Amino acid sequence: MRGEARDEFRLLRGAAVAALGCAGLAACATPLPTRLPQAASTARPYSGPPAPGSTSGLRGTEKPYQIRGIWYYPKADPDYDERGVGSWYGEQFHNRRTANGEIFDMDLPSAAHKTLPLPSIVEVTNLDNGRKMKVRVNDRGPFIDGRIIDLSKAAAEQLGYDRAGVAHVRVRYIGPASKTPFDAPRIIAAAPPPPEPRYAPPPKTRVYASGLPPAQPAYGPPPPPKAADPDFAPPPAPQESAPLVPAEPAPPPMPTPALASAYRVQAGAFANLGNAERALAQLGGTGDASIESIERGPNVLYRVIVRAGPDEAEAFGVRDRVAALGFSDATVLGP
Repeated sequence: MRGEARDEFRLLRGAAVAALGCAGLAACATPLPTRLPQAASTARPYSGPPAPGSTSGLRGTEKPYQIRGIWYYPKADPDYDERGVGSWYGEQFHNRRTANGEIFDMDLPSAAHKTLPLPSIVEVTNLDNGRKMKVRVNDRGPFIDGRIIDLSKAAAEQLGYDRAGVAHVRVRYIGPASKTPFDAPRIIAAAPPPPEPRYAPPPKTRVYASGLPPAQPAYGPPPPPKAADPDFAPPPAPQESAPLVPAEPAPPPMPTPALASAYRVQAGAFANLGNAERALAQLGGTGDASIESIERGPNVLYRVIVRAGPDEAEAFGVRDRVAALGFSDATVLGP
């Protein structure tokens, strides 16, 4: 009996070992998950690209990002209106790429914001002096507690806090901006040029030779008078006159101030000369306006400039008048 019990035990133990071996092989053949399951995941299955006009898809500049361990979630906020500290950045980032791939130029108005869509238009008001302007947001920042916007050097100069470095500001969202930094459609508001008049040939007329006087030479001195002409008299002989007293030398002209010593207002900057000319026509009657061309790397930029005089306060008054004509991002250029 004991021998039979031992044999039965060996058989049961062998069966158990075989069962465990099969289970182990099955476990090895099953692939392990590559990610831990998310209990509260809100992800939805992919259903193809968004339909045209849909806002469900995120652009590259609207995706969440992390800076110094803090996550930021860009989003459109039509009611965005915030007060805080504004700062500015310049030479350290000059000619470098912004968050949306543009080239940062510290001498042109622009701004950086942590969460507004890129590019956007915002209105920034310096609460310390009342100055305000609309500026294009094309970068991310500032990543310092309490600061809500970073302006370029040129924009900070317009708001009057480039020397102080910071100011108490109000930032209000206006709307999305043009994809390109220049030639925004809201600036090109002048009417199209009138069509050129059609060519009309001159009317055909018949000329009868019998009624015409004899032909005369078109050029040359008149014929001399006949000698028998009683009205002819030779010119009088020249007479000696008293020596002329030399006149006093004219006073030298008064020096006029150079254009560079006056403030100027930049109404806009354009990549296309035709757009700059239409903007110049739109500024008719504003003042002494002209177009200046400057080189920005391989490209040429056409700036529409309005002369504003030597007084700074008067220059900002000219800027306000230019902005009222549709050039909301007009800027004052120093002498």
